[in-house]
Amino acid sequence: MSKKVHEFNDIIRKLRKDLFGKGPERIQTVFVDNMAISTLYGNLTPTEKFIAGTPEGREAVHNARTKMIQEVYAQKTPEGMEELMGTKLVHLFSDMKIEEDVAVSVFIFEKNIT
Repeated sequence: MSKKVHEFNDIIRKLRKDLFGKGPERIQTVFVDNMAISTLYGNLTPTEKFIAGTPEGREAVHNARTKMIQEVYAQKTPEGMEELMGTKLVHLFSDMKIEEDVAVSVFIFEKNIT
């Protein structure tokens, strides 16, 4: 199972690096039934950290990061993800704590992950 977790994390890291110019420094993922729950650390670029220096900036970075990633997954599941998991992705829930630079994504698949 650890090989599958590693490959899953690589898919997440690559997508976020391509989208935002920087992927997470560390990802911790657990599989539970039909869910993959990923905690992502060290996500923000230096520019985003600077922008997040004000309340308005934090809100802008939060909205951009959370809404953009959800829209990307809604349009198209990342290449190789469903094949790796052996089931279709049906929902993604994602949120981020800007101050701590930590994000959580919950991927819900059609069937249990094996």
